[in-house]
Amino acid sequence: MSEHGTAPLSGGTRGNGTRGNGLGGPPGVPPHGGGLHPGTGGHLDEITSGTVWRLRSRACWQEAADQLSPAAERDPRTALCRAELLIEQCLFTADHWAEAEAALRLAEAAVTSTEQRAEAACARGFLAYLGSVLGPRDRLDEAQAALGRTSALLAPNAAARPLLDFRRGLVAENLLRDQTAAWIAYRRAHDGALAHGDTLLASSTWRHLAALAMAGGDRVRAREGFAASLRLREELGFMVGVAPALASLADVSEPEEAERLRAEAGRLVQSLGGVPVWLVGRLGDSAPNGGPPGAPRGVQPRPRPGIPRQR
Repeated sequence: MSEHGTAPLSGGTRGNGTRGNGLGGPPGVPPHGGGLHPGTGGHLDEITSGTVWRLRSRACWQEAADQLSPAAERDPRTALCRAELLIEQCLFTADHWAEAEAALRLAEAAVTSTEQRAEAACARGFLAYLGSVLGPRDRLDEAQAALGRTSALLAPNAAARPLLDFRRGLVAENLLRDQTAAWIAYRRAHDGALAHGDTLLASSTWRHLAALAMAGGDRVRAREGFAASLRLREELGFMVGVAPALASLADVSEPEEAERLRAEAGRLVQSLGGVPVWLVGRLGDSAPNGGPPGAPRGVQPRPRPGIPRQR
């Protein structure tokens, strides 16, 4: 998830007090993440900068995927990247499942190496996870089986393992309701993201570790983690991920600051056409009622345990 050439949305000034807070040390990873698949060691730089990145970071997933379509027909890695783009669209819109499924099936049919098979299985597990929390049916068994295949295919120190650990943490937290297992998985993913210089994945692991800290009553540690996550996403220019980070920081802020943060998040959601759709209800009048074209307007994703709070 590259951010080459992008500027911080608000100067990256929030979250200065994030060093040595017990969540994983300073988040001082260099701004050159591991491509569309976090943890791939920069092999996908050609599609994570320039036009594709700018479109993706501004919630234009279909347009970004269209940029990759010609190459995806002949290159398995690009096909995997295109599938991940459209799966991410499902995450933020709670819709477009058929497009993501078709792209993933194309990628699965094209893989030529063990590494690519692992990446495809990891994407399959994530799509099944999202289908369970935001989609039409429970796909827990499919998610666990796919992530298990990923683990079997990856070497212990593989660069793609931090992303696998993160996605296993999502399943543990939001589907299995096992916060201990979730913390262990997020902690492992966090360390791996920092070690591999995967800034965007680190922004997500900070957020999820912070959410677990908040659930445990540690507001100080939660605030530090949420602030670190927000700072990284602003520095990356990952606009579609900034609003959830603002809303999470608001949850552990004083009332006046919380109101300002939620208003800022609402303006950003509105500027991006109503995504993430699952954040709209938390922002009240600060955000539009509904999602972008193609998403259900005027309604939230169907209520189920485990709606993702932090992404």
